Amino acid sequence: MIYRASLSMVLLSLAGIASAFAQEPSNGHAFMPYARNEDGARPWAIPGTRGLTHRIGGLEKQDVTGEISYDPANHARMTALRAAKVAGIGVPDVEVDHEDGAELLVIGWGSSEGAIRAGVRRVRQGGRKVARAHLHHLNPLPANLGEVLRAYPRVLLPEMNSGQLTRVLRAEYLVDVEGYSRVEGRPLFAAEIEKAILERLP
Repeated sequence: MIYRASLSMVLLSLAGIASAFAQEPSNGHAFMPYARNEDGARPWAIPGTRGLTHRIGGLEKQDVTGEISYDPANHARMTALRAAKVAGIGVPDVEVDHEDGAELLVIGWGSSEGAIRAGVRRVRQGGRKVARAHLHHLNPLPANLGEVLRAYPRVLLPEMNSGQLTRVLRAEYLVDVEGYSRVEGRPLFAAEIEKAILERLP
């Protein structure tokens, strides 16, 4: 009951989203379901509205008209438009828990956050300097991420997989991100994060 009440308060505090629904075409103009605004968004058509019928499904659509298209150039354009729409999403900058003198950044994502935080805390309690950051958005990545990664001589990225994000960050930012991967069906532990950090500190 307390959780439900808290959730209701959060929902009530959220700002409303203005919906600019498409209007019924007039003056002989056809509905263009794939015409986009400056944000790359298409018009919202309420199902059943006269004159706003368009096709939905997994087949590629013609830009602007929404007709099914098998044209390779159109497919390339639509793919680029979708990628640009995602890239244009504004996400917060990554925040760094920095210590003056730290030359190693430990960065994580997902459920590794607790183990990384605890591992970093252990290292700091031992008198060593280390910085920590956690990614909450992966696509798009935070705009300041490249600057953050390049601010440290060494970057360690613990992951509970085969190092997918490590490879993405190395390719995207040309930074020598060091992966620490575990694919053992168990969570990462603070002690092993601490050990991995200490092995990389001067």
